[in-house]
Amino acid sequence: MLVIAALAITVGIGIVRAAMSPVDEVVIDQTPAASATPASRLYVHVSGAVRTPGLYVLPAGSRVVDAIAAAGGFADDADRDEVNLARTLDDGEQLPVPHEGEEAPTAEAPGPPASADTRVDLNSADATLLETLPRIGPALAERIIAWRDDNGGFTSIEDLLAVPGIGDKMLESLRDLVTV
Repeated sequence: MLVIAALAITVGIGIVRAAMSPVDEVVIDQTPAASATPASRLYVHVSGAVRTPGLYVLPAGSRVVDAIAAAGGFADDADRDEVNLARTLDDGEQLPVPHEGEEAPTAEAPGPPASADTRVDLNSADATLLETLPRIGPALAERIIAWRDDNGGFTSIEDLLAVPGIGDKMLESLRDLVTV
């Protein structure tokens, strides 16, 4: 009888310890694996006053409200007024949620750092931006956008060769100016 009681106490202590262990990192992928491409996902680190801080994978175009929901919602002591729920998220960003009474973290303006990549992203550029590239006029910019829309986006710079009017020579002149 004493052995059974000791075993029950040991198992109970193990369960309590496991339940109280802090969560270091949680990854939740909310995009279907078969259709998810790197350009269609955002990796966002949610920290601070949320129920389950961690790293979350969200669909491109997600907003702060989506990241907070993925992290289980606000913690009871979250300073909700310091969080702009409507702001869109950037890939690779950390989203710190302050606790009440805590000074809100001074986040840098969203976007790339000063020494950022200035190449034109073929998967997000509009016609006006594409036309800033050498030898790309309005007609070719529209063909690039049409190809992107018809094929689900560019997966490599070499995909430009499939756009009517772009050959090897033009591809080489654009290679250092574009990204996917």
